Amino acid sequence: MAAVAELTQYTNTAHRFSSEVSYASTRISGLRRLHLRPIKNSGIRCSVTSNEVQAAPEAVKAEEVKKKAECYGVFCLTYDLKAEEETKSWKKLVNIAVSGAAGMISNHLLFKLASGEVLGYDQPIALKLLGSGRSLQALEGVAMELEDSLFPLLREVSIGIDPYEVFQDADWALLIGAKPRGPGMERAALLDINGQIFVEQGKALNAVASRDVKVLVVGNPCNTNALICLKNAPNIPAKNFHALTRLDENRAKCQLALKAGVFYDKVSNVTIWGNHSTTQVPDFLNARINGLPVKEVIKDTKWLEEEFTNKVQTRGGVLIKKWGRSSAASTAVSIVDAMRSLVTPTPEGDWFSTGVYTTGNPYCIADDIVFSMPCRSNGDGDYELVKDVEFDDYLWNRIKTTEAELLAEKKCVAHLTGEGIAVCDLPGDTMLPGEM
Repeated sequence: MAAVAELTQYTNTAHRFSSEVSYASTRISGLRRLHLRPIKNSGIRCSVTSNEVQAAPEAVKAEEVKKKAECYGVFCLTYDLKAEEETKSWKKLVNIAVSGAAGMISNHLLFKLASGEVLGYDQPIALKLLGSGRSLQALEGVAMELEDSLFPLLREVSIGIDPYEVFQDADWALLIGAKPRGPGMERAALLDINGQIFVEQGKALNAVASRDVKVLVVGNPCNTNALICLKNAPNIPAKNFHALTRLDENRAKCQLALKAGVFYDKVSNVTIWGNHSTTQVPDFLNARINGLPVKEVIKDTKWLEEEFTNKVQTRGGVLIKKWGRSSAASTAVSIVDAMRSLVTPTPEGDWFSTGVYTTGNPYCIADDIVFSMPCRSNGDGDYELVKDVEFDDYLWNRIKTTEAELLAEKKCVAHLTGEGIAVCDLPGDTMLPGEM
């Protein structure tokens, strides 16, 4: 066990770090199986230490809060980040927790995170990977690939199946893991099954994550899952929870660019309103192409109201029919885009879409749901809602339809949000893109 104890004697130069990786990897090769078991109460600590655990809320007793998950391989042995910090050459370590970490979306996402592409090329990170009992061996493989990639910014990898361990001190929580909708499954059943997952993860975040953790829910139905999660994490600001609708925004920009005959970087101010479902509303009224209102560039109103809207709403399902699998790679890219939008100042006059908590919104959308709306950020991880948007009857009627769906979903999961007995009366079966 001495080989896995905290080491602090290594120097802070990049050359020395690189030369010792192979040596440390050799020393732990015979011990790897020991590290990868989901040990509940081990005293082993990685060389990168975290702040003390915040006090757990009353809903979770202190003794139920688990210790930090085991770090993996070379990341346990070879680096003393605190010594390096004295050189001022690196920023403070950022902890990123990812659920569903053995899945296809994560397979694309994790390497973007580790490379520095998302948070910056001077930002060291720790990856905390959450899976299930069935996926633990696959998580080991993911950790091995990350280890072998020699990312200089990736200072720690930990894996586990207990969110109370994996979410310890998380600054970001990317909640990707969820059960897909199978043939014959009612949407209400999917809401309940996946909702149970996000109850547990919300409670775990509330107990052990950073108080300023930013939570991005990807697992579908992502809007209502984000609502469930935030309701079970009362000590974390509701404003910190997001549902991923950035892929829908990217799809809308693509379709507008194709129709206008321009490259997609000429398309701006695109909003996805509402739910990540087939009731979502891609907003062409406020969007711009080359700085001009879309309706001045694309004068075919029928195309905008019918074909454009339908293409964005159903793009995921069409892709599955052609490709035979879900849009994992583009979803990973959209997660990167969503994170960057919060850590990079929004360009002047532009905005981005994300599903956020509605209470106090300026649009007269119902309070207490998670609804995709236009946002701007100063680059500090926070955001503000855009106030200068226009509505016409077509746009407003569509927004009310997706609002009604989310309000119905909220009633359907009342037993998971602490708001009483669930009543499921969903207005039609608006299958999410890719659910089948």
